[in-house]
Amino acid sequence: MGQGEDSKTKNESNVQVQERGEIFFFYRPKVGKQEAHGSDDVQRLYIVLRPESGEHSVEVKQDPHSGKEGEELGSHMEPNRDISSDKEHSGGEGGYGTEEVNIEKEPLLRLIVMGRKSLPDPSKKTGHRPYWGFVEMVTTKIDDVKAALKGEEYDTATRGHRVVAPARAVGEGIYRILRHNPKKKMHTHLVYKLEFPAEDEKNEPQEELNIKREGSFLIQVKNPEQHGSGSQFRGLQKKRKATFPAHLQGEFGHLRYHPADPPDFLNYEGCEFLLISASDDIEEELGLELKTETEAEHDPSCLDLVRTFGETAPIRALLRGTWV
Repeated sequence: MGQGEDSKTKNESNVQVQERGEIFFFYRPKVGKQEAHGSDDVQRLYIVLRPESGEHSVEVKQDPHSGKEGEELGSHMEPNRDISSDKEHSGGEGGYGTEEVNIEKEPLLRLIVMGRKSLPDPSKKTGHRPYWGFVEMVTTKIDDVKAALKGEEYDTATRGHRVVAPARAVGEGIYRILRHNPKKKMHTHLVYKLEFPAEDEKNEPQEELNIKREGSFLIQVKNPEQHGSGSQFRGLQKKRKATFPAHLQGEFGHLRYHPADPPDFLNYEGCEFLLISASDDIEEELGLELKTETEAEHDPSCLDLVRTFGETAPIRALLRGTWV
């Protein structure tokens, strides 16, 4: 599928594409469940972003020896545990340091966790709170993400033997991170358009998880050095928060949140952010049309998700739009 194409349909000079790439959605059934039959059976909703081009071909990411990227994955991870709220979870360090990656020449993957196990509904702009999420993993190694998505079994001192089912693929498409400069204050959007499941398939899990055919969200990155007692989001433990390099941390000043400009903020594990519903019609809202590369075919053999992650995640929910 690749990153698809985008074209402006209005004479809007106040929208600039910062980053283009592929987006994948996954959900994991709750611990002990081999299948999910509805959103109540979902433990986690994951988003994987794979940037492929943008304003800058070279992006800055965390040092490869920091965070989960520096750990040996699969030997001790507990992918079902909600580290944002589990007081007993020791976790690991957030991302820190710097490494340059040419996103046009080598893979860069961000594994994101949504705190409320769904996206905000992009069609409902008013009366809905922002949704909190965080970057769980940043890596240039596809096998790291595959290890995080697979199932596993482990033992705990308090709950005995635990079985975690592999994550299920539930959406594949293209995304853009946009800089929007209207007459009001500059902000950034995360927009996406699905390729799979096809429009003529069912979309039961997608509907319940608010993964619409397309969506636009304002995205704001949380300042890891601003703690604030009035926040409605508990957030990550201090040691799990990202440690941004000085040039990124300096963008916040004394503010609690900052637009995702540059997108490099998302290249640090422990980066926390808010998604705020903006629109379910990207062209109407921003004058930008997104086209996937296989829009007319919807051929399952075109699935980049399968080519990238192999058989790590079952794809029935993706192809047929049904719970599994």
